[in-house]
Amino acid sequence: MAKYFDVHPVNPQPRAIRQIVDIVRADGLIAYPTDSCFALGCRMGNKDGLDRIREIRHLDDRHHFTLMCRDFAQLGQFVQINNASFRLVKASTPGPYTFILPATKEVPRRLWHPRKKTVGVRITEHVVAQALLAELGEPLVSSTLLLPGHEEPMTVGWEIKEELDHALDAVVDSGECGVEPTTVIDLSGGEPEIVRAGAGDVARFE
Repeated sequence: MAKYFDVHPVNPQPRAIRQIVDIVRADGLIAYPTDSCFALGCRMGNKDGLDRIREIRHLDDRHHFTLMCRDFAQLGQFVQINNASFRLVKASTPGPYTFILPATKEVPRRLWHPRKKTVGVRITEHVVAQALLAELGEPLVSSTLLLPGHEEPMTVGWEIKEELDHALDAVVDSGECGVEPTTVIDLSGGEPEIVRAGAGDVARFE
C-alpha cells in the first residue's frame, strides 16, 4: 500500500521530503510531480523499480528512461555532450524538455537504449521535485505516469493513490501539475531530432 504525502508546492516540508527520499533509498517506487506532469521514479540502482515501471506502463526494452537531474553539473556526469548540444541543453533547462544523449559509464547498462546506448536526461523546475533531488543526491530514474489505454497522464494525487495503491510505495501530491508531457529532443545523432512535441516550445530545435 502506497504512503500518501501532501507536500506544500512552494515550501516543501523538510520532514516529508526526508521520508519520501528514505523510501526511494530503500528501493521504493514513487509517483511525484514535475513541471510537465506526474512521473514514476526510483533510484538508478533499483532494478526491481525499473521492472515495476515497465509493468505499470507496459513498456518494452526500447523505451528511453529519463534521468531527472537536479542541475546541469549533475546532468553532465551521465551523458556525453558536445559543444553544440551543450548550448541547446543549457538554454532550455530547467524546463519541460527531455534530451536523448549518449550515456556515460556512470549510467547502469540496464538504463541504456539497447541499440543506441543512449539515455534521456532532464532538469525540472518543479519545487517539490527539486527538493527530492537535493535530498537524494543523485538523479531519479523517471517515466511519465501515462497508463496503458489512457490518452493523458494522471494528474490528481489521490486518484493516483487509488489507482496504483498496490503498485507504488509512495504518492507525492503537491496539487495538479499539468497533463502535457515533456518535449523530447534526440541530440545523439548530431542534428536535433524532435521525437515528441510536448510542453516545451520546439521552435528553437527546428
